[in-house]
Amino acid sequence: MAEVLVYVDHVDGAVRKPTLELLTLARRIGEPVAVALGNGAADTAAALAEHGAVKVLTHEAAEYADYLVVPKVDALQAAAEAVSAGGSLAAVLVPSSAEGKEIAARLALRLGSGVITDAVDLEAGDRGPVATQSVFAAAFTTKSRVSKGTPVITVKPNSAAVEPAPAAGTVGALSVSFSAAATGTKVTARTPRESTGRPELTEAAIVVSGGRGVNGEENFAIIEALADSLGAAVGASRAAVDAGWYPHTNQVGQTGKSVSPQLYIASGISGAIQHRAGMQTSKTIVAINKDAEAPIFDLVDYGVVGDLFDVVPQLTEEVKSRKG
Repeated sequence: MAEVLVYVDHVDGAVRKPTLELLTLARRIGEPVAVALGNGAADTAAALAEHGAVKVLTHEAAEYADYLVVPKVDALQAAAEAVSAGGSLAAVLVPSSAEGKEIAARLALRLGSGVITDAVDLEAGDRGPVATQSVFAAAFTTKSRVSKGTPVITVKPNSAAVEPAPAAGTVGALSVSFSAAATGTKVTARTPRESTGRPELTEAAIVVSGGRGVNGEENFAIIEALADSLGAAVGASRAAVDAGWYPHTNQVGQTGKSVSPQLYIASGISGAIQHRAGMQTSKTIVAINKDAEAPIFDLVDYGVVGDLFDVVPQLTEEVKSRKG
């Protein structure tokens, strides 16, 4: 069976959820071979093997932390060439973050292959893997495949359920020679993101978002309370962000972040196309809005016509009471 390279997104050896989702998808089209780079790479092996990696290729070097993107591209190119030399490479899968998409594009160029970004599903095909994408502000769903070379595909978080499938997880050292371009852009400083204790927005299984109807920065406490009761991430519409009520890093939409959680709760959001583009692939959508004609109601699975200042606190209390 052909092998599938999976780029491992981890923090000092702690594997992040999108990588485990990639391993689930990789098993549909071949045997997953995980590539873990940087500090703590060897510590990822147990989690990767538990979720289906038949091999784990690791390489630790300061360049991965000290320089941007290119060292990781060098390593993935080395892994792709090593696997291709010893057998058949079906695809390279990368988490669909901003960095992930840049890595994928550069790698595809080096391999002389095509790239598909923001896939939401993946399946085996007669002539190679077939990726499903949600395009044009989620108005259309397309299926596509790469017609030349080894497909390089980035997959959006929450596109697949994590499914444990214990495998050998044989650990091997990856030999990497860094290119001259690898040290071209140096990281000069880092500022740790202030932790809220909530899940990362793009990876969260539940997202609670507030919009113009929240009517003020201080009122986002209502949205946060519901999110905390559900163990959810907090999002915001562009209108709320532009008004300075919530940080831009939490903006959901075409000019913000795209999310695809199991449950998306939109409170006081009208449903403009810009916002819909960032959340329309959510599995279940609930809207709370006092305007019964709001466009968001054309999209939702469940809608509540009412004042969010009445509905959201009641919902929060109900969640808390049911949780015990």
